[in-house]
Amino acid sequence: MPFEIIRNDITKMPVDIIVNAANTGLKMGGGVCGAIFTAAGADKLQAECDRIGGCDVGAAVITGGYRLPAKQIIHTVGPIWQGGGANEAKLLHNAYTSSLNLALKHAGKSIAFPLISSGIYGYPKDQALKIAVEAISEFLLSHEMMVYLVVFDKKAFAFSEKLFSDIEKYIDDHYVEEHLVSERHLEAAEYEVRNLKEARMIYPAPQRQPMTPSPQPMVSRSLADVLGHLDDSFSEMLIRLIDQKGMTDVEAYKKANVDRKLFSKIRSKKDYSPSKATAIAFAIALELNLDETHDLLGRAGYALSHSNAFDLIIEYFINAENYNIYEINEALFAFDQALLGA
Repeated sequence: MPFEIIRNDITKMPVDIIVNAANTGLKMGGGVCGAIFTAAGADKLQAECDRIGGCDVGAAVITGGYRLPAKQIIHTVGPIWQGGGANEAKLLHNAYTSSLNLALKHAGKSIAFPLISSGIYGYPKDQALKIAVEAISEFLLSHEMMVYLVVFDKKAFAFSEKLFSDIEKYIDDHYVEEHLVSERHLEAAEYEVRNLKEARMIYPAPQRQPMTPSPQPMVSRSLADVLGHLDDSFSEMLIRLIDQKGMTDVEAYKKANVDRKLFSKIRSKKDYSPSKATAIAFAIALELNLDETHDLLGRAGYALSHSNAFDLIIEYFINAENYNIYEINEALFAFDQALLGA
């Protein structure tokens, strides 16, 4: 997937470029900055930084990676938190975009960021995360690059407490143990069969009468549309939906956080079988409702279950009509679930 939040040590990331949350003097500091200098080889890295001389807040410069797995280090300076009234949000956004554009200039194919300014600079972690995701996702709409947002541990990651509580409540309210689901389905099936047999005994060959339809949830598809595409594979249905939504292929796979090469495979192979995370990612990108999502997933052999926290989180966002895949992935990461995309 082009954008992924992961828990790791940024100095161990096997990418083209890692990003250092630097100070304006490009001096070895503490936290992430100190760890990067130490792992790279502080003397040589500091000597190169001294030759550069410094870096403004929101700007970025590049050096060699020295002993790091990464080939190069981009040093960017985030703002010190002063309460939000000193243009901090714009400066932090600029730190990410400056780094990404510099990586692009140096032909970087993969880059790993820390959560800039969220340490000793005091930027509230939830706000810092929001800006990071916005800046990175905006960049990826127009460019191809593998971008990681690396957090060392859960303490370094702050997800909206209110949204976390809302999702947690939704899971608690809707979660059903798997064996209970199976028992209820079996009981319902036995009840229907029993009633059907009794009805046939009492009322053989009934006359067809006009029926009053029971209320059904609103869906965006007509019955003719559903029946006309019963045999579609996942790939065929996906391409058809992209066309129906008036989207380009590029818009679809970028909104789904899916790699271009993988999308090419899906498009070219009628019977391609995606992972569940990929299938759901496309449902989110296409802004499908629950009925449509179940249909698309079914073509790939999957379903959403109320005995699975991952599935319930997806259902929560679809019901809320929030189709921002990066926000959904933030939530999935906060709940220790797999992320959407591929």
